[in-house]
Amino acid sequence: MTHQIAGIDHVAVTVADVDKACQFYMDVLGGEQLFDHVVDGKRLVRGIRAGGAMLSVHQEGNGIDLVARRPTVGGVDMCFRWNGGIESAQAHLQQHGIAIIEGPVKRFSNDGKPAQSVYFRDLDGNLLEFLTTD
Repeated sequence: MTHQIAGIDHVAVTVADVDKACQFYMDVLGGEQLFDHVVDGKRLVRGIRAGGAMLSVHQEGNGIDLVARRPTVGGVDMCFRWNGGIESAQAHLQQHGIAIIEGPVKRFSNDGKPAQSVYFRDLDGNLLEFLTTD
């Protein structure tokens, strides 16, 4: 059977403060801003690319209709592949003053490789994970 899905293009994240959240993602994930969707001087959505992933960061209550049924601040759980050893991921988080809430723990990546992960939270309480197969 041939699969037509090539991967995930982007994930929408609802946040309490789009500017603060995007700064966090740019600093901690090494992200870059791709676009801003501004209406009447209000920033409603900002695109942030980090590695091969893109986050569509939505301001809570932005009035956009084409969203999840219940967009919730702090309701996302995302895993990012980390290039390098788990120690470098831990050091990176420590450098940014971010507490690791669990890990390192042994896991398997989505392609079945042995992996290790560390878990932490963003400013809105979303659960984030750095996973390494090194």
